[in-house]
Amino acid sequence: MKFYGTMLCPDCVEADKLLKKKGIECEYISITDSTANLKEFLRLRDMRAEFDEIKEAGNIGIPCFLMEDGSISFEL
Repeated sequence: MKFYGTMLCPDCVEADKLLKKKGIECEYISITDSTANLKEFLRLRDMRAEFDEIKEAGNIGIPCFLMEDGSISFEL
């Protein structure tokens, strides 16, 4: 699983804590650490219908969890 987020986001901080507490391993991709990470997230966000409502509401869409089967979740 990939976890897209930033530690500048309180929801991402809480998700990170919960993942660690439950011992769930994932690849964390901080969208604020590099332009490459941000572009990777934006490509995903721009191409997937799961983000449509989020974008319409003016939100970013993090935390975002990309599962191994390709599905996306915004909740753990």
